[in-house]
Amino acid sequence: MQIIVTILLWFSAIGCGLLAGLYFAFSTFIMAALARIDQAHGIAAMNSINATILGSLFMPLFFGTTLTGAALATLALFRWGEPGAAVMLAGGLVYVIGMFLVTVIYNVPLNNELARTGAAEVWSRYLKDWTFWNHVRTVTSAAAMALFIAAIALRRGLA
Repeated sequence: MQIIVTILLWFSAIGCGLLAGLYFAFSTFIMAALARIDQAHGIAAMNSINATILGSLFMPLFFGTTLTGAALATLALFRWGEPGAAVMLAGGLVYVIGMFLVTVIYNVPLNNELARTGAAEVWSRYLKDWTFWNHVRTVTSAAAMALFIAAIALRRGLA
């Protein structure tokens, strides 16, 4: 079981890091670049990104990291006396709540509204709201990565 937990921790840490990097790119320059171009082109570009991402390697990483994060949080409860269990639980909860639920509750509905309407009047609100929630996903993905790395270190007696 120790090997399985270690593999899940490494997968989750790497997955969280990759997703944090992607979200960071959107938060720091992609959304700003889309806001600088003509609204119709910005809307078309974002709708294209949203449609393309569904068929990309992002989706298995997105769902896989969510599943392993939830599994690690659950395992931490059953292995509470072991080193790193508390940070493993925290990493799983931060990721599942701060990344996955935020995506499902906020970012995806905003994407769907943009795709459905394609309206310029939706665009300025979309840019502001979607980017705010993406900042949350960026920070929580990076925090979860750090917590999973801390759990790895604690389990190895390095911290």
